[in-house]
Amino acid sequence: MRDIGRRTGRVSSTFTRVTLDELKEAVTAGTVDTVLLAMTDMQGRLQGKRLTATHFLNEVVEHGAESCNYLLAVDVDMSTVGGYEMSSWERGYGDMQLLPDLDTLRPVPWQEGTVVCLADVAWLDGSEVVASPRQILRRQLARLAERGWVANAGTELEFLVFLDTYEEAWHKTYKDLRPANLYNVDYSLLGTARVEPLIRRIRNSMAAAGMVVEDSKGECNFGQHEINFRYADALRTADEHAIYKNGAKEIAADEGVALSFIAKFDEREGSSCHIHFSLADDSDPAVPLFGRDEKLFRSFLAGQLACLREMTLLLAPNINSYKRYSAETFAPTAVAWGHDNRTCSLRVVGHGPSQRFENRVGGADLNPYLALSAIIASGLHGVDAGLELEPALEGNAYSAQGCPRVPATLRDARELFASSEVAREAFGGEVLAHYLNAADVELQAFQSAVTDWELVRGFERL
Repeated sequence: MRDIGRRTGRVSSTFTRVTLDELKEAVTAGTVDTVLLAMTDMQGRLQGKRLTATHFLNEVVEHGAESCNYLLAVDVDMSTVGGYEMSSWERGYGDMQLLPDLDTLRPVPWQEGTVVCLADVAWLDGSEVVASPRQILRRQLARLAERGWVANAGTELEFLVFLDTYEEAWHKTYKDLRPANLYNVDYSLLGTARVEPLIRRIRNSMAAAGMVVEDSKGECNFGQHEINFRYADALRTADEHAIYKNGAKEIAADEGVALSFIAKFDEREGSSCHIHFSLADDSDPAVPLFGRDEKLFRSFLAGQLACLREMTLLLAPNINSYKRYSAETFAPTAVAWGHDNRTCSLRVVGHGPSQRFENRVGGADLNPYLALSAIIASGLHGVDAGLELEPALEGNAYSAQGCPRVPATLRDARELFASSEVAREAFGGEVLAHYLNAADVELQAFQSAVTDWELVRGFERL
């Protein structure tokens, strides 16, 4: 039996997942005592319970576990806010069910004796909670399955590493933090060696948790890095994205440093989440369709262009998200596509079986389930409407004339999403209203805040 619960300095990358029988054996052997049952909330964060492994096996595997339905109706501070149909003071903030998806069972190597299981979210009568991000993605994948297609995707998350702990950063109000690198270490082996103990531990821990890690590299901003994973089917990619993001923060905290996925920390380069996407025949998911069916590829990509502005809310959900969109920072400002062109919102790469597109709009703060759902809905619109693909943009998209622009603010993106017939048809009115309210909550919170910028400009001089 594999030792799936022991925390050691050496980890294996051969694991795919933990079966229920293996978990039972590990619990009997005393190497696993805790199961993390987790859902993903609107912000893309893991929320749930730490269960004793025996309780998970005896009760939760069959019946699920209850959680308060406010988990899909709060802001980033976990504050109860108004405007949600599914959850409110008037409705009494009742329960919903977390139903374990046993295909997601995997060890948590950075926590002793622990495995994690992701959950689908349902009401107590068994009907699905349609606003749950995982359920939204499942429905878009079902739309693809009706055509005999599956989605393959990979997400590339950038993050910043600071030598301060999370607690120190809080008490310093996130000012005067010490980045782990003091200069641009993009592709630098010397610069990345400074933080290799941390990055290596994250790489190896994620490999031991069943993820296929490919590489890590430095990025442009001070202390900025990226760890990349092999593409997988879209649901697994979203699941692993959420687990990795949570786990990387936990490992950083254990190492006495802070790691941030904020989209735009300062005036330098922001942190992105580039999404590589392709379709495959469900009879042979390892071979993408785009290289075999040029018409399908072109219409699917045309759908991305046609819908990108109205779907940006699902790629950039926060006020801060829009600070990334600045010329010549490798974050896109123009809605355009190009062949291996990093100035465009959509970059086509690969050829033959590896042909795919990269969506470069999303920041590291996105929810992967919602972002992938937006990509699928946009592509299916392009196919169903028979959209023709415009010519590829050549040269610098930042200075290109006549291209539509990526929405510049959350309010702009909110209004575009609200008026999107493609989004309403793909996701349904309930989901549309739920995430429009989330945007309204974010906008209202920011509108009522007084920023340091305002104080510096206005305290004495105005």
